[in-house]
Amino acid sequence: MNKFIKIILFLTFAFLTLSEKVIANEKIKIGLLVPLTGKNSEIGQSIVKSTRLAINQINNPSIEIIPKDTRSDPANTLKSAKELTELGVKIIIGPEFNTNLTYLDELKSVTFLSLTNKDNNDSNNIINAGINARSQLRAIKKFIKLKKIKKTIFLTPDVSYQNEIKRAMSHTKIKVLKSYIYNIDPTKLTKQIEKITNYERRKQNLLDEIIRLEKSDQNNKERLIEKLNKKDTLGNVNFDSVIIADFDESLKSVTTSLLYTDISPKDKYFITLNQWFDESLLKETSSQPLYFPSINKKNYEEFSKRYYEKFNQYPNQLSFLSFDLVGLVYYLVIQNNSLVDEKMFTKKNLFKGKVGIFEIKDNKINHILNFYKVEDEKFKKIF
Repeated sequence: MNKFIKIILFLTFAFLTLSEKVIANEKIKIGLLVPLTGKNSEIGQSIVKSTRLAINQINNPSIEIIPKDTRSDPANTLKSAKELTELGVKIIIGPEFNTNLTYLDELKSVTFLSLTNKDNNDSNNIINAGINARSQLRAIKKFIKLKKIKKTIFLTPDVSYQNEIKRAMSHTKIKVLKSYIYNIDPTKLTKQIEKITNYERRKQNLLDEIIRLEKSDQNNKERLIEKLNKKDTLGNVNFDSVIIADFDESLKSVTTSLLYTDISPKDKYFITLNQWFDESLLKETSSQPLYFPSINKKNYEEFSKRYYEKFNQYPNQLSFLSFDLVGLVYYLVIQNNSLVDEKMFTKKNLFKGKVGIFEIKDNKINHILNFYKVEDEKFKKIF
């Protein structure tokens, strides 16, 4: 991987000595488009606070963050972006949601570092910085290779992001035995999982074997029948791992359905997407071990602790990303001889931030994620 590295950015701010290169009194203006009012205002306020933490750590009066309100509305987002350009801003962190990107390709002279994790953006001036499906599937692909997993099925809910998952599967060329789209309605879901796992056939196999033994003359048939009566099914399935592209209660519904059909995480790998260390998963002991890609947990906890000490509240996930993006912009400006323009983002660069290692490529920030498992009610790092 080192041969592709042109720049390594330590967003723990080891690069602060570079600030001496900044021309005296010249301002590095970074715009910030977030919801400061309305139903998502808590998210926006948390992002603003995290950028303050970043500015404090950089400790250079030349850098200035200018926040503007999106109101979580595309038209207002464009209006606020135009106001930032009138102030001489050429780099903007945000907006926070994919829907707010609608009109921003009108501002060709501005580069937006959007916090969305969607990958359906074709605008040259918008770089999606969220932890996208491609990044997550690359980490899962690495884990599959590490564990020498041969037969994987992929389960995706019938929701809005299923096409994003499909594109990511194609782009990463992750090998799967078969892909399924499932209904998130728990009653319909269970029926689908029964079909996918061939549950009725395996259940019937068990009954047939018990009947066969009962009619047989085998000397040890009573012991064998007693052993079979403790089982739910008989016969294996044709996969050794299952990737579940889901979250929260819907994810738990899928793992519960798999357990109901006698598919255990003790025998098959249960893999899912980035869960941001959702502590409710620690209580789901029957679904452990559960594997997932994610950001650097240690750095996330350190950031959350520092944020709490400063603001007496915990940050949201987008705050963590925005903290890194401030450092990224600052570093690229320094490397670009204090010039702020779109060329800063055209070179293929690999960076290391609080979130972890990431690269800018094809108008996306692709994260090289760590990998964890939930086991024994703990989050354990694998790589």
